[in-house]
Amino acid sequence: MANFKTNVMRILETNKIDYNLYTYESDGDFDGCSVAGKIGKDVKNVFKTLVTVAPSKKNYVFVISVADELDLKACAASVGEKSVEMIAVKDINKTTGYIRGGCSPIGMKKQYVTVIDEACLTCEKMVFSAGKIGYQVEIAPSQLIDLIGAKVAKITR
Repeated sequence: MANFKTNVMRILETNKIDYNLYTYESDGDFDGCSVAGKIGKDVKNVFKTLVTVAPSKKNYVFVISVADELDLKACAASVGEKSVEMIAVKDINKTTGYIRGGCSPIGMKKQYVTVIDEACLTCEKMVFSAGKIGYQVEIAPSQLIDLIGAKVAKITR
């Protein structure tokens, strides 16, 4: 298992970004707050990746703390759309290449416009999915922003 690498880990290594890896046992629960507890991290530093679709049929990715709730109006405004809504669970894999609970802002099938909540700027390091349930990576917010060309905005309630 020590040699197991996800695409996220490979992309980080290719870009010479050092990361910390955290693993946890999954019981099929996708609650980010419980994941934070399992890896011993504050919920403010653990982020979830959410995928939306706009009436224009464009997909957008939003990354927020696991303890926060997405503000869909703020999300839409941050990407210049009238509205956005969560994509259907059945469409996650087709759209991103990931499964529910293992979605990462790095290494999706396509690099969608991604907005990270401004709360990330208060974190020295942020933790997010390594692209597989049971695996999380930790890097500085600026490294993630630079790597994927993300925007930063207030997108939570």
